[in-house]
Amino acid sequence: MTNIQRLLDIMARLRDPETGCPWDLRQDFASLVPYTLEEAYEVADAAERGDIPDLRDELGDLLLQVVFHSRIAEDRGLFTFEDVAGAISEKLIRRHPHVFGEAVFETDAERHAYWESSKLEERREKGKTADGDSVLSGIAANLPALVAAQKLQKRAARYGFDWPEIGPVFDKVREELAELEAARASGEQSHIHEEIGDLLFVLVNLARHLEVDAETALRNGNRKFVRRFRYIEEQLAVRGKTLAESTLAELDALWDEAKRSLSE
Repeated sequence: MTNIQRLLDIMARLRDPETGCPWDLRQDFASLVPYTLEEAYEVADAAERGDIPDLRDELGDLLLQVVFHSRIAEDRGLFTFEDVAGAISEKLIRRHPHVFGEAVFETDAERHAYWESSKLEERREKGKTADGDSVLSGIAANLPALVAAQKLQKRAARYGFDWPEIGPVFDKVREELAELEAARASGEQSHIHEEIGDLLFVLVNLARHLEVDAETALRNGNRKFVRRFRYIEEQLAVRGKTLAESTLAELDALWDEAKRSLSE
C-alpha cells in the first residue's frame, strides 16, 4: 500500500458515519477553508525559512486538506481524490504543449502568453466569463490583498496598461502620499480609508516594477519587526523591567540597538 492510499484510507475511516470522528464528520467545504489557508501559509513560512523537516511536515498538513475536501466530495457523490489528481494532470499537459506536444516557444513571453490564453479558454469552457471576458477574470476575490493587487496589475500590464519605466511610479507614490495627508487634514475617515488603499495599491505597483514580491517583502518585514521587538523584550528582562515600565525613549534606544546588533 502506498502512503497516499494509506492517507486516503485513514480519511475514509475518520469520515465513517458510524465509527468516524465526530469533528471530522461535522466539517464541510466552507468550514475547512480557514484551515486550508492556514496550512498554505505555514508551507510558505517553512519554505522561506529553509526549514526542510518543517517543510515536509507542513506539506503533509496541506495535503491532508486536499484529501479532506476530496473525501467530503466523494461522500456527496461529487468527485474523488483520483478525479482531482487526474484533472490537474490533464491541465499540466494541456498548458505545456512544448513539453508534452510539438509546440515550440522561443521565449518566456511566448510560453506565458500561451499559458494565459489556455487559462482563458478553460474559464470559457467552464462558463466563468460572464463578466464580459475581462482580462481580469479568474483572479480569486478572497486572495490576500497584496497578492490580489499584484495579480491585477500584472494582468493589466500584459495588455499595455502600465508605466513603461519606474520613474512615474515613484511620482505616483508621492502623489498618493500627498493625497493621504490632505485626507487626514480633512478629518473625513472614509476619505482617509480610501487614500490608504490607493497608497498601498501603488506601493505594490512599485514593488512589481522593482521585481519584488510585495507579499513576501511584507512577511519578511514582519519577521524583522518580531526579531527586533523580541530583542527589546529580552534586554528589558535582563534589566528587570517590563515594556509598561519603560519610556518611549528607552524603547527607541533599544530598537536602534537591535537594528545594529541583529544586522551583524
